[in-house]
Amino acid sequence: MLCIWRISDLGLLLLLTFFLIPVTISRTVLVGTKAVLSCPSLTSAVLATWKITFRDNFSCTKAYKAEYKETRDTSCTDNRITWLSRPDQNPALQINPVAMSHDGSYMCEMVSSEGNFHYDYHLQVLAPPQVTISLTKNRTVVCKAEAGKPAAQISWTPEGSCVTEQEVQGHGAVSVQSECHWENSSVSTVTCFVSHLTGNKTLSQELHPGIPLATGMV
Repeated sequence: MLCIWRISDLGLLLLLTFFLIPVTISRTVLVGTKAVLSCPSLTSAVLATWKITFRDNFSCTKAYKAEYKETRDTSCTDNRITWLSRPDQNPALQINPVAMSHDGSYMCEMVSSEGNFHYDYHLQVLAPPQVTISLTKNRTVVCKAEAGKPAAQISWTPEGSCVTEQEVQGHGAVSVQSECHWENSSVSTVTCFVSHLTGNKTLSQELHPGIPLATGMV
């Protein structure tokens, strides 16, 4: 069957002289959700191919050949990445559920009698950070935004003497820690603001032992 694919592909070179319509799309999607990547549904389609390159440079290919009504996968072992439905009816790709490792380029190439169509998705997976605040020692508070993607931004009110550090983790996740100290004894409560593409959080801490005061997404 591999020979049939190769011989037929030679015939497709005639179609490559048709116009190419490139479309580049940037998409962000939240980890744990479902993503659908569309490609033109053409009744005259001869070959539909998805070429996938992940952030770690691993690549795979999913293809559908209309003449033989066959699909073929090359190195695509992730069963979360599938055709949305029958590729002869809809060549869209779905990722369900989306994982951090699914960052990358998803290129759809359609060869048809109407021309060649090229859709290139740049997929960025977002992950909300786990946010905490704690009083660690005399008038010193630590605010953490862990395993966020991309890195969260931390700011304080009122401003203190702060040291902020970042730790890069797997698949582009970043943990951010900000430790601040307030000498002014008139400051009794401080607030940590965590900004992130998935939503913002505000947490407050009294400068004496007690339970942190936290508010949700804003």
